[in-house]
Amino acid sequence: MRTFKKTKTLGKLAMLLLLGLVAYSFNACKQSDESRKKVLKIYNWSDYIDEDLLKEFPVWYKEQTGEDVKIVYQVFDMPEVMYTKIAMGKEDFDLACPTQYLIEKMLKNDLLLPIDRNFGKTGSFLENISPFLRNRMDAFSVPGKKAEDYMVPYMWGTSGILYNTDKVSRDEVKSWKCLWDPKNKGKILMKDHYWDVYNMAATVGFYEDIKSGKRTRYDVSNDHTDSDIEMVEKQLKELRPNLAGWEADFGKEMMTKGQAWMNYAWSGDAVWAIDEAKKVGVNLDYVVPEEGSNIWFDGWIIPKYARNVKAASYFLNYLCQAKIALRNMDVSGYCSAVATPEIIEAQSDSTIAETVNLNYFFGPGNGKLHINSVQYPDSTVVDRCVLLHDFLDKNDKVLEMWSRVKGNN
Repeated sequence: MRTFKKTKTLGKLAMLLLLGLVAYSFNACKQSDESRKKVLKIYNWSDYIDEDLLKEFPVWYKEQTGEDVKIVYQVFDMPEVMYTKIAMGKEDFDLACPTQYLIEKMLKNDLLLPIDRNFGKTGSFLENISPFLRNRMDAFSVPGKKAEDYMVPYMWGTSGILYNTDKVSRDEVKSWKCLWDPKNKGKILMKDHYWDVYNMAATVGFYEDIKSGKRTRYDVSNDHTDSDIEMVEKQLKELRPNLAGWEADFGKEMMTKGQAWMNYAWSGDAVWAIDEAKKVGVNLDYVVPEEGSNIWFDGWIIPKYARNVKAASYFLNYLCQAKIALRNMDVSGYCSAVATPEIIEAQSDSTIAETVNLNYFFGPGNGKLHINSVQYPDSTVVDRCVLLHDFLDKNDKVLEMWSRVKGNN
């Protein structure tokens, strides 16, 4: 009997200790959770936001909600690194800013939370996003999930050629084929980003099919058949001897110093580089070649493992104000997804002789605006550009091809 009582007493003691530990752990977790709700963790491209806003948002958020929040901000240079961190679930970021093809992949892999659009007394600024982009989000939806519920477009643009006008003529860069011209050997920087470069090589390689109507630009850019991948590999291997190097972000700076003649570039980087180069007497310009290219957009998403969804949603609403969008454009050189009269007024420049048809972006009545055409492409440029999707089940094959092209195997 004693043995039984002793065992029972020890069992009770063990149970009490266990309950105590659970209670302690619960309270610690509760305190941790409460503390975490006062932190907003943001993961973004480098040089892609006015960082003063990160100091100002907590004040604005307190005014709107009465709650405190502290921002923890981290940056990435390669979107695949960002994707891997979020997919592994080891980082509890509340916000991240991937490109559209990765958002599609995240949706397919159930890595995103829907955005809460209830902002109480604040009201919503999300409708400031251009219909041009809102209407295109649906292309990235997956069964049972509308993309518009899971992302807010941030910046957008085109991919093209940033070139030194003292070394290369406008006529030469009208075609992507200039990159294969032996006269430019050793003077070309190529973006180390297989998603964009694949599209460029496919567009060039199948341009005759596009012109004849045999295939559309969209099909060429998004089919990813084995034979297409093989053709792209051939194109890129023929291009490789002309390249001075591959770059993830430093190409625009090298162009401003006159260290290269051409650079495969994103339009926002081109805007920045053209302005910077002018200060030191280097003349740069940007073009989307006649064969066509891609329109891309980066969008804000709330990852599945986010722990401060409320502050994350409010931050997205905050960014969609015209005055905030303008500040982010000034810092990054990129084109905001926000399309309001305030944006038109601020971006218009009477010293620009040419006009740009931006009815597609700002709505009717904006067909002849004096606005930087690198930052805001004319409708004729947009017409020869397509949105790109994820490589999905062909991703491994494309990466293997990319490795062979770069000689990394």
